Amino acid sequence: MRYKGIIFDLDGVICSTDAYHCQAWKAFADRLGIYFDRNINNRLRGISRMASLEIVLEKSDKAYTDEEKQAFAAEKNGLYRQLLGNMSAADLSDEVRDTLHALRARGIKLAVGSSSKNTPYILERIGLGNFFDAVSDGNGITRSKPDPEVFIKAAQMLDLEQAACLVVEDARAGVEAAVNGGFDAAAIGDAKDDERARWHLRRFSDLIEIVK
Repeated sequence: MRYKGIIFDLDGVICSTDAYHCQAWKAFADRLGIYFDRNINNRLRGISRMASLEIVLEKSDKAYTDEEKQAFAAEKNGLYRQLLGNMSAADLSDEVRDTLHALRARGIKLAVGSSSKNTPYILERIGLGNFFDAVSDGNGITRSKPDPEVFIKAAQMLDLEQAACLVVEDARAGVEAAVNGGFDAAAIGDAKDDERARWHLRRFSDLIEIVK
């Protein structure tokens, strides 16, 4: 078997919370009178909350203290968490659910590698709270993608070498992080044509063919 473990990004791969992120950042930016659009939102994919905040604040003509920035990040997260309360098992597609179970049936270890500190809450909302063998998220890392820390920790939690794991990502920063960490990457969604990825997925279920 080519891979003994698969590490999945969460947002945009297992489920989609991008619309909630966008709504929360837009509400926050509007309150401060800062311009925000979907192009800016796309720059936030796969990176940490504080790194995202710095990008959003680029459009502001004011300087903010570290304390203010921490408060802003907490404010945005509060808005985002409120929106996440609308999620349920219905937000997990049949294709993703069936593919995950098919991969597990093949004896492959499964993990999540996400920069989001809300990962455990999201997994609970969509009915996967206890499904994965390991969850590496923003609560346990100090560096966000494209640094590979979150994926390296996931591999360690699975007790596997990087070369034995495949990383599935929809963000170019995530593909870069995987490659930086010595992982093969399977790119899907917005990153599906990233040349750094070993595999290019048109559908999530394409993973079943890769691990045969």
